[in-house]
Amino acid sequence: MSKYKKIDLSKVKTYSIAKRKSKVEINQFAKVFDPKKSSFVEYLASLPRFLAVNELIEFSKLIVKARNKNKPVIFMIGAHVIKVGLSPLIIDLMKNDLVTAVAMNSAGAIHDSELALFGKTSEEVAEGITDGSFGMAKETGEFINNTLSRYEHSNLGYAEALAIEMKLNKVKFKNISIIYNAYKLDKTVTVHAAIGTDITNQHPNVNGAAIGKLSLNDFKIFCEVVSKLGNGGVIANIGSNVILPEVFLKALTIARNLGYKVFNFTAANFDFIQHYRPRVNVVQRPTKDGGRGFMFTGHHEILIPLLSALIKYYS
Repeated sequence: MSKYKKIDLSKVKTYSIAKRKSKVEINQFAKVFDPKKSSFVEYLASLPRFLAVNELIEFSKLIVKARNKNKPVIFMIGAHVIKVGLSPLIIDLMKNDLVTAVAMNSAGAIHDSELALFGKTSEEVAEGITDGSFGMAKETGEFINNTLSRYEHSNLGYAEALAIEMKLNKVKFKNISIIYNAYKLDKTVTVHAAIGTDITNQHPNVNGAAIGKLSLNDFKIFCEVVSKLGNGGVIANIGSNVILPEVFLKALTIARNLGYKVFNFTAANFDFIQHYRPRVNVVQRPTKDGGRGFMFTGHHEILIPLLSALIKYYS
């Protein structure tokens, strides 16, 4: 016999499940999809209607809504986005006027330029670190550093200078370049550099003054684009953990400081790990006074093709 008193469960009140609001119902479940017999529309209908699926669909619709209102849709991308082969999708979205601006870090510009020039990019870092050859490809340093030096005293941005040189030099694979295609399609493209972070900074022809001047020009261009985000625009950070979230926060501050009403827009972060700066500086802080924020976790090479297809489907 226990010496402790127990509560009397016989007096607990219950109610019928018919009266309860349930968060999960079978009509929301995934459906079996046969890729040999079905279309993308049927694939979309087969997805389970929970959590990230619903949010990705909502985000895609907000992009389409933004473009219907002639509001900007800005993609900020890290270099990894280019390295995993997503350039054709971003270029296609620009061609269809569904993405209006692309901002990238200078590592992104390196991969974009190498692809345009040589049809290949990325190296085995661990191997090159051992003998000091990492990042020392001569042609990459010549193209980017010489281009920036050539336009050091112009009013061009970093990205625009690279695009012009791609055009003038008739580079072989320029049609796979986000930078070149954005310039060709009259979409805004900017490069945001941090000196000491890039392989081209290691080369003997590096020109810090030119990097700073043209990247600052691109920052001013980016600020102008951000100033138009209010009341329905969309910005997505895809794979940049530090540089672009910080650049965006400063651009947003400048726009609001100058009197632009940059509120009530949509912001999203896409990455396989949710880092502090993208979460706070892109999604949370900028939308706290109105707007909508999303965080999508997963590999870019899986998520972005699905996002691209959804945007085009709802457009």
